[in-house]
Amino acid sequence: MTTNAEVADRLEEMGDLLEAQDVEFKPRAYRRAAETIRGQPTPVEEIVEAGGVEALQELEHVGEAIASKVAEYVETGEIEELEELRDELPVDMEALTRVEGVGPKTVGKLYDALGIRTLDDLEAAAEAGEIREVSGFGAKTEENILEGIEFARQSRERQLLGDARPLADEALSYLAGVDAADRWEVAGSIRRWRATIGDVDVLVATEEPESVVEAFVDWDRVDDVIEAGTTKASTRVAGVRIDLRTVVPEEFGSALQYFTGSKDHNITLRNYAIDRGVKLNEYGAFDVSGIDDPDAGQRVGVRIGGETEESMYAALDLPWIPPEMREDRGEIAAAAAGEVPDLIGEDAVRGDLHTHTEWSDGDATIEALARGAVEYGHDYLCISDHATGPGMVGGVGLEDDELREQMAEIRAVDDDLDDVDLLAGVEANVDADGGVSVADDLLADLDLVVASPHSALDQGTDAATDRLIAAVEHPHVDVLGHPSGRLLNRREGMTFDVDRVVEAAADAGTALEINANPSRLDLWGSAVGTAVEAGATIAINTDAHHPNEFPNVRYGVHVARRGWAEAADVLNTGDVEAVRAFVEE
Repeated sequence: MTTNAEVADRLEEMGDLLEAQDVEFKPRAYRRAAETIRGQPTPVEEIVEAGGVEALQELEHVGEAIASKVAEYVETGEIEELEELRDELPVDMEALTRVEGVGPKTVGKLYDALGIRTLDDLEAAAEAGEIREVSGFGAKTEENILEGIEFARQSRERQLLGDARPLADEALSYLAGVDAADRWEVAGSIRRWRATIGDVDVLVATEEPESVVEAFVDWDRVDDVIEAGTTKASTRVAGVRIDLRTVVPEEFGSALQYFTGSKDHNITLRNYAIDRGVKLNEYGAFDVSGIDDPDAGQRVGVRIGGETEESMYAALDLPWIPPEMREDRGEIAAAAAGEVPDLIGEDAVRGDLHTHTEWSDGDATIEALARGAVEYGHDYLCISDHATGPGMVGGVGLEDDELREQMAEIRAVDDDLDDVDLLAGVEANVDADGGVSVADDLLADLDLVVASPHSALDQGTDAATDRLIAAVEHPHVDVLGHPSGRLLNRREGMTFDVDRVVEAAADAGTALEINANPSRLDLWGSAVGTAVEAGATIAINTDAHHPNEFPNVRYGVHVARRGWAEAADVLNTGDVEAVRAFVEE
């Protein structure tokens, strides 16, 4: 089966290859179409089967030429023009553009000048000092490229949570229809909602393991069967490895607890159990207080837990600990003290305070984004298009007069819609010194101001910290957006003193954003924990550029849960009046 993500990847690759050859306009068209298809709930394969090219053209940003290529791929498994582009520019575009500062045009120039095709080629050329000799480059650029190569290699080994989690959900939905499967759940880092994961681990309780394995490898989403035995199997789906393990039903809970991890959480929990005469492992919880040699076997002792995960913790007189908290950051002591927080739920967020429209780099009108928010279930929405400033390329940032013009349109749309409250905002840029790129009088007139760093992300820790503190202390800044500026698997972002920034934000009454875009997830769990402990306010926003990105809020919620946040810690779990009151304080 051809997936939407697979089609979107091909279109994005075409956009990159065209940009590398200095083709104008088309790269943007392919990327916009890819974004639409990636977020389309209906499989494009079904759209093609039902209505062909004409049906595809009904999708936003998909014109006749691109629709014909999508249909070609669905029907034949390849796009002739893409194959021609690959022949003309035979490079590993995906790997090379993971290097910070290397975009498609850079790849094209380096291929033409030096024949660079791979990361190894790029590294060899940089080490030999050849890149600095290419027109338009220099010693500093070459140094930056060399420094970014190792990060690019490491990042290639891990998948973004936002790419892997939907596949995991598909796998669980498929297993729900397998008769031999009694219970099923993901395990490992994906169940703890880490920002990046190595592979997807799936655990199934069954009395018929071979039937489950056979059904799993026969799943039509499987591209490759890596290995398959009688109780487990490994497959590859859309480039992601999915490992299946089966267990007997009475040991499902203990196996789930064990394979969810983290390793450090499990070690601390096992030591806690040993001190209480209990042995924990993937087969259950066993009372070994009367056993001379508790290490004589895996199932030695009196079984006191294992069928459910809750029973594993109950065997130690502990409440169940949510998977997101299992990172050995004091969660076991908190559970023993009866202080496990009531973590925020996925349905708690009532509005989005950081979104973009076609006024800057979004793909929807103000009204379309607002109606999308209503459809998603939000009570309110802040339109916060980019202001001009450092880091804004391609003319996407709005000047102050344009922001005032947009404010008037936002007010007009708000008057016409009864189901959602619209706030007029902006995403202002935080420059290298902490300045904000919008005039103070305009900031004062807007309903809400998000200020985010987009450039100079290689500052030293002290300078970056001072910069962010200056931003949160600005009298008109309400939310500090994606504080580090990181892009997962692409750039590391700024390093700053989290404690100092959090304290400043708490004192200034400025919210700290968890940007729920799966490529950012910034802030991250431990930083959220520091903020919660200090009493700072969190805002969970999607940075949506299209209505189909509103569901990404789930990723931000789980980041908040990794930081032990409750609903009361998050600004936009309140109603619009609570948001207005926070801004006015």
